[in-house]
Amino acid sequence: MSPTVAEKVSVVIPTVGRDLLRGCLESIASGTAWPAELIVVDQGNDVRVRAWLENIERLGMNVRHVVSSQTGIAAATNQGLELVTTAYVATTHDDCRVRPTWLETLAERVPAIGESILTGRVEPEGPGIVLTVVTAREPVVYRTSRIERTVLFPANMGFPTRLLSSIGFLDEHPSLRLAGEDNEWAYRALKAGVSIVYEPGMVVSHLAWQDRSELASLYRRYARGQGSFYGKYLRRGDPFIMRRAARDLVRAPWLLVRGVVTRNPNLIAMGVGEVTGLLPGILKGLRNDGTGEPSQARLST
Repeated sequence: MSPTVAEKVSVVIPTVGRDLLRGCLESIASGTAWPAELIVVDQGNDVRVRAWLENIERLGMNVRHVVSSQTGIAAATNQGLELVTTAYVATTHDDCRVRPTWLETLAERVPAIGESILTGRVEPEGPGIVLTVVTAREPVVYRTSRIERTVLFPANMGFPTRLLSSIGFLDEHPSLRLAGEDNEWAYRALKAGVSIVYEPGMVVSHLAWQDRSELASLYRRYARGQGSFYGKYLRRGDPFIMRRAARDLVRAPWLLVRGVVTRNPNLIAMGVGEVTGLLPGILKGLRNDGTGEPSQARLST
């Protein structure tokens, strides 16, 4: 059976042109529904990306290849979002594989949730390490931020394109270039009164492509990004972020001590990453005056 076309949904994929992208594209092409347009924003220089996209085009999918000289996942995602002309947009990442019914489920659910963002399950796949997963089986609606965790997963996300006029685009500040830009955008959305709806039936797999020897550096990168997100709002005197940052700064050495006492290498790596990453990230984020948030006016230019 040929896939249907979700005529009101575009899909944006930011990429640096890694081999992983090919599998992501194939998973979308194998879905029960195709997007009205697939927009791939390519910050790499690998000529194979064009060939992979041409293969998808030959199947009949509407594809747009955007070659970008910018760096950072926020900039790439924003560049794709600017080009969306459909009522709804979905995003995933090049190191993810969408399940066959992913877009079909998203296209059915996102019109029903109103002025909200839809997110879903992100399951680990492969023998390596992956930190961003969520496997809860019950639907949830989040209307406020949580102290203990983030609630949005842009590798599995869809929303009405019009929400960009109230939330704005992802922050492209250099401190958020490698991590933390998604948590900052989610926090900004919730502060703007936009709910985040978790739909467990909308599933992607996040490839565990990084080696376990990289665990500590990966935790450090994530902690720096999270710290940079905190620093941006600490600069503004945000009381919620003050509490959340304080919690994480206290937790970091406790995780390290607990890991050493229990000889748990994962806890040790997490503790080392947070101890060495959070505070430097906060200091960088304190220099973020918000000018990294692209103007909503970009939608009409």
